[in-house]
Parts: sequence; structure tokens; C-alpha cells
Amino acid sequence: MSSATIIRTNTEDTRSSLDKKDVEVESSSIETDDLVDAEPKPLKLTHWFFRRKESLDLDSIATRRSIYDDPNLGKHYWPKADYENIHRFDTKARWTWREERSLVRKIDWKVMLWAAISFSALNLDRNNLSQVNSDNFLPDLRMTTDDFNLGNSIFRITFLCAELPSQLLSKRLGPDRWIPIQMCLWAIVTLFQFFLTGRSTFLLARALLGFLQGGFIPDLILYLSYFYTKNELPIRLAIFWISMNVCNILASFIAFGVLHMRGVAGKAGWRWLFLVEGLITLIIGFLTFFKMPPSPTQTKTWFRPKGWFTEREEIIAVNRVLRDDPTKGDMHNREGLTLKRLWTAVLDYDLWPLYFTGLMFGIPVSPPTTYLSLSLRNLGFSTFQTNLLTIPSSVAGMVTMFLITFLSESVNDRTWVASAENIWALPFLIAIYTLSGKFNRWLSFGLVSGLLSFPYVHPIQVAWCSRNSGAVASRTVNASLYNMFVQASSVIASQVYRADDAPLYRRGNTVLISITLFNIVILYPFVKVYYVWRNKQRAKIWDALTTQEKEEYLMTTKDIGNRRLDFRFAH
Repeated sequence: MSSATIIRTNTEDTRSSLDKKDVEVESSSIETDDLVDAEPKPLKLTHWFFRRKESLDLDSIATRRSIYDDPNLGKHYWPKADYENIHRFDTKARWTWREERSLVRKIDWKVMLWAAISFSALNLDRNNLSQVNSDNFLPDLRMTTDDFNLGNSIFRITFLCAELPSQLLSKRLGPDRWIPIQMCLWAIVTLFQFFLTGRSTFLLARALLGFLQGGFIPDLILYLSYFYTKNELPIRLAIFWISMNVCNILASFIAFGVLHMRGVAGKAGWRWLFLVEGLITLIIGFLTFFKMPPSPTQTKTWFRPKGWFTEREEIIAVNRVLRDDPTKGDMHNREGLTLKRLWTAVLDYDLWPLYFTGLMFGIPVSPPTTYLSLSLRNLGFSTFQTNLLTIPSSVAGMVTMFLITFLSESVNDRTWVASAENIWALPFLIAIYTLSGKFNRWLSFGLVSGLLSFPYVHPIQVAWCSRNSGAVASRTVNASLYNMFVQASSVIASQVYRADDAPLYRRGNTVLISITLFNIVILYPFVKVYYVWRNKQRAKIWDALTTQEKEEYLMTTKDIGNRRLDFRFAH
């Protein structure tokens, strides 16, 4: 059993419709000699790029040994009777590497691809202020930089406040229903920004967009966890955020064309950009109603009569995910959270170090990212040059993010690898502080682009938080809480660069350098030490128990998720 394997959250509920003796007899009679005992091999860049031949027999058994194969403890991890995939759960199921790889490829194309497209739509509407800023957006609405900062803060605050309510709705309705509803609603607000008249309507639009977009990212991550194992999810989340950079590149080309419409019907180019991008998102949101099945066993419907997977593929999809993480069977995908479970997740102090990391890690690079287009305009680049010059850092960011996520999985480390973003940013921030105003615009552009090519570690930390949550119910809330702290980080960062500090922002850059040093020297080492210490505490108690004592603990404990003695934190 993997040290990160988690357990059932409610022993009595999980077996409400199963006879315990029958389960025990069945478990003890299953042949397990053909199971794979080794942990999944870490990803290697050399294998990825050079396609080195593996000695693995693709027709050999790929089914990994799990807690279900323990004749004494397995019955305590059984899925709930109303779990939506219970009819495909079978501890005797076996499959080959060829079958599993074929299935994962299909899931990537069917599930992951559309999730990335949906996420791109979020970023298209969330980040378009960067493009409209290059088209005299602030002067047209008679606003200042401080008004712009206030709008960003309002957006982040409402986004933050909507996180938990959105997750509660998503858990009750199902992410396959709530996600497309969210997309269509915020798309309508985006396109109606065509009619902005000034500061008040700008702030109102930012508040509505934040409220409607809040919770979208944790919703999508929860949805993807239904299809992927804990070792597969981080790389998929990296691809997930790479789609954000792809979207930024496409948005730059869209802006380059649409902003040329300034003067059409007597309207500014930025108004047309809001309208066009809002319509694009509305179309994607409508199609999402038809592209997100509730679970691997619920892909058949009136508009998809054959479904995506065969019965054999459904069995593999369900059992490989449950063997990897039995807690994914502890809730139905339409089951809402109780206030008690919500409050328990909020008070989970073992996740607080990750929340604080989410608050601090992104501050050093956030202001330069937000002000990139304004900085380029201040350096003398035209509106259209500015939109094209944002592309190089987006492309480089895609590469560094993918590489850093690969590195994290290859060395099986999160804490030290995640600190790489701040380590990358530090020399660039120091150079910007000491050399600003002393060289030409192209060197300034190169320096800022180098900073913004940082390896974005958010995908690593999101998957890390999900893994350390320990149960579907807590994972839902913890993902929202983590993202709330990330949004709070953006609120703080939006106030670092102030109008009275422009255009060099020397005071602001001093703050950014100080925070970067704190993150590198204090924050990440503390998180590492804390989780190592917590695991040693748990292991000391758990390893001292006999098999009978462990079984009694699993039958009687009221500990859930990562509160249980046999849970180990990733770090």
C-alpha cells in the first residue's frame, strides 16, 4: 500500500448495503499473486523526448496491489453503496498495461482536452484587461492606475468569496452541470462590457465576473480527479495551465486583429474585444453541456448513444482510480456537503501550511505580469507591438512550467521544486530594481520577459493540496480554500505597484524582493520540515499497532481523510 494511499471516511456508510462477512470471504479468496507491487515509475524527460524502449511487457498485468487485497483491512475501504460507479467496482478485475495506456490516451483526448479548452475560456475573459490596457482603455473611461488596481482587487475579492459557495453548488449539482452554467453566465457579463461607461460600471463588471468565475478551477480539478490517479494528475494539471499560456498567445493575436476595429460604429477597439471574446466563451460554455459526462460510467446519453467507453474500459477506469485512492468512492458525485463536513475541512490545520504557501508564492511575479502591457506602452511600443511582445514570455512560460512539473514527479518532491519559481524570480527582480531607467527599451523588454518566463509551480501545489486532503469531501473544500488564498495573494499583489511609485516602481520592487527572500529562506523549508515531522508522528503510532489493533482502529475510528493514522502527507 502506498504511503499516500488514503482511506474511507465513514466506515459504517461505506458498507451500508454490503454484508461484511461476504466481503471478508470474497476478499480472502481472491488470487493476488499476479498484482503489481512496485510503485509507478517516476516520469523521466529522457523517456519522454527520446522515446526510449521499455523492457515492460505491454500484455502483462498492470493492476496494482492495493488495500482492497488485504483480507483483514480491505473491507473497511469499500465504496459507498450509492457511489455512481459501484456497478463497475470489482476487486477481482485485472487488466494489462496495453489496455490501461490505451484507456488513458482516450481519457486525455475525451476529457482532458475539453477541460483545457474550458480553462482557456476562463483565462480569455479573466485576463483580457491586459489587452484592452494597450488600447487607451483607462483614458477612454477617465480612470487612473489606482482605479485599475481597485477593479482588480474587487475582482479577486468576489472571486475569493465565491469559491466555497461554488464548490457547494458543484458538489450538489455535479461539476458536469455547474461548470457550463458558470461559463455561460460569465460570458454574458464579459460581452456586456462592450457598454462600459466609466469607473462605476467597470467596478460592477469586475465584481460580477469575479463572483461568477469563483470556484471554477477547483470544480474542474475535482472533475479530473474522477478520471486520473494521483501520479497522473500533476502532469495533466501542468497541461491544464499550459493551455492558459496557449490562450494568452491566441488572445494576443485576437487582440491584434480586433483592436484594429477602433472607430467601427464609432466604438473603441477594446469594446469590440470584450464583445468578441465574450461570444467565444458563450459558445464554448454551451458546448460544454454536451462534452462533460458525470463519470467514466455515465458517458451514454441521448446525444451520445454509444458512450465513450466500452464496459471493459469502464471497469478499468473505475478500479484503477479506486485502487490508487479508495477515498474517491466515499461520496456520490451528486452528493452535497454537510455543514459538519465543511467545518471539519476548514479546521484541517495540516493544510494550513499549503494555504499560506498559496498566499505568498505568487506575489513576487504578479505585479510585473499584470503591468506587462502598460510597461511596454510606457517603454514606447505601439498598441499592436505590445500585444505581440507578450507572446515570447508566454511561450517560455509554457516550457518552464512543463519542465518543472516533470522534475517534481521525477524526483518525487514538491517543496524544494515548488520553490523554483521564487528562486527564478529573485535575480530578475534585483536586476529590475538596480538597473531600471539605465538601459534602452529592448533591454528592458528582455529583462521583464525573462522574469515572466518563470516556471509556474501552481499546478504542482494544486495537486499537492489535493493529495494531502485525503477524502473527496475535504478535497472539495480544501481545493477551494487553497484557491481562495491564491486569490487573496492577487489582491495583495495588485496593491504593490502604486501610481505614486510609477514608472520605475522602486518601492514596489523592494517589497517584491523581500517577499521572495522570505519564501525561499523561511516558507518552503518550514513546510518541508512540518510534513516530515507529521509523518514521523503518525508512523511511530501506526507501526506500533498489531494487525488486529489496526483492524479495530479502522472499524471504530471517527477520524476521516488525512486525520487517520495511516495517512501520510506528500512533501
